[in-house]
Amino acid sequence: MLKLEKLTKRYPGVAAPAVDALSLSVDEGEFLVLLGGSGCGKTTTLKMINRLIEPTSGRVLIDGQDITLADPVQLRRHIGYVFQGVGLFPHMSIAANIGITPKLLGWDAARIQNRVDELLELVGLPPEEYRDRAPRELSGGQRQRIGVARAIASEPKILLADEPFGALDPLTRAGLQDELLALRSRLNLTVVMVTHDMTEAVLLADRIAVMRAGRLVQCGAPAALMRDPADDYVKELMQAPKRQADRVEAIAGGGGA
Repeated sequence: MLKLEKLTKRYPGVAAPAVDALSLSVDEGEFLVLLGGSGCGKTTTLKMINRLIEPTSGRVLIDGQDITLADPVQLRRHIGYVFQGVGLFPHMSIAANIGITPKLLGWDAARIQNRVDELLELVGLPPEEYRDRAPRELSGGQRQRIGVARAIASEPKILLADEPFGALDPLTRAGLQDELLALRSRLNLTVVMVTHDMTEAVLLADRIAVMRAGRLVQCGAPAALMRDPADDYVKELMQAPKRQADRVEAIAGGGGA
């Protein structure tokens, strides 16, 4: 489905590459999380998948096709992208925000309206209530739902997500994580998500690709990484969710922090 082959990004005047010979494969319908600290190259990797950033070397293949052979604008219109802060157009209605990519793709008005209503239902926002609202009238969680709906409006096979829930409160974040998993299953989406939150990665991912200093350190199922970390860095990352759970359990049991 999606394959990265020795993907590398170097910026002028910077000695170390932002991404260094990264090779990964993502199967159709898989949920892959790119995990690592700030500056490890995960967001740069995500943006190279839809050519928001062009690689210095290496390639990205989708269904065996080199994406450099495709028009970058058309490529992006067929890959969903969700990011922290959503970025809805404030002067446009919710319906217009969701329908913008289908409109650019030349869908007719009736098909766009049906798709908008379908997606609003899918993300739990009744169309008759939310279709004509402005983004400023929605809560942060509702705007993020609209961001997801907009990202999948053109029926993409791949969804890229860059810290999509990082700015939300814990309850809203947990709810949207569950909804994303349900959407992924229902639509058979292939998801590549960036996060630095280890607990989020463990809860959502089929596989986690741990990055450090632009390189892939280890990739595998969450349980495999917890059980057999490749090095101390991966071990420390994977122990964080358990430490948090142990602290919560101790507090709940009256043991204090």
